[in-house]
Amino acid sequence: MEKNSKIYVAGHNGLVGSAIVRALREQGYNNLILKTRSELDLTEQKAVFEFFAKEQPSYVFLAAAKAGGILANSMYPANFIYENLAIETNVIHAAYQNEVDKLLFLGSTCVYPKMVEQPIKEDALLTGPLEETNEWYAVAKIAGIKLCQAYSRQYGCNFISTMPTNLYGPGDNFDLETSHVIPALIRKFNEAKMNNDASVEIWGTGKPRREFLHVDDCANACLHLMKLNIQDQLLNIGTGNDLCISELAQLIQNVVGYKGEIQYDESKPDGTPRKVTDNRRIIKTGWKPSITLEAGIKDTYLWYLENILN
Repeated sequence: MEKNSKIYVAGHNGLVGSAIVRALREQGYNNLILKTRSELDLTEQKAVFEFFAKEQPSYVFLAAAKAGGILANSMYPANFIYENLAIETNVIHAAYQNEVDKLLFLGSTCVYPKMVEQPIKEDALLTGPLEETNEWYAVAKIAGIKLCQAYSRQYGCNFISTMPTNLYGPGDNFDLETSHVIPALIRKFNEAKMNNDASVEIWGTGKPRREFLHVDDCANACLHLMKLNIQDQLLNIGTGNDLCISELAQLIQNVVGYKGEIQYDESKPDGTPRKVTDNRRIIKTGWKPSITLEAGIKDTYLWYLENILN
């Protein structure tokens, strides 16, 4: 990937896409193609095919997706599966038609079975039932992975897929109905602090264990993989470390400076008991994460204060 290569970042306004754009510009890549949804609706096949035929990008980061937490997945299953399938099929087929040099598809570790052996290896894909609370999103992401593999096998396309673990960071979604756990807890604790609330309620038991990766680490991993000539078409991106939700809540509580109590609503679902990636495959390529969880949460909280509250 040369400095003047024409690079299309699909979903550049999202959490991952914006981080990829930051990383590209920091490394001197400025020939970027960026389109908002109002400029290019990736669910519209005709528009996507015309865009690729006109722009002829050499490299594609497919970070566009409809994403959300447990509540959003349970409320909008049709939206999650349809929109993600439409985006993936349109962009991946257009990349093949226009002979893109390389495409990197952003999947998710939710594609792995619910009760999979931990840490999760890439080979665990499609070896068991999915977690029920996000299966619609997961099925669509699995389809994207398989599309990349199919086009690589049949047409020799250089299409690879990455499975980032739970991501967070600047540009995250802080809507309590659709956000993931870190931004949701940051907002809950900050609002409780501002309102002098005696307690904060959190869904579930607090026992599930999760792994978290700062989005800037993820973006650097994606650029790293895009530059390499690798044989693996499927790679986890993660730290290889996890903690329970109650420990995460206490960490965020301390960062925010909230002094009240934490209460757990055990009538609400926990989701998968544990989810941590085996990251040895990507580590062998020369990449490793650099941002600690505490430093990353402080960074995200400051971004929230400066960009959401203000």
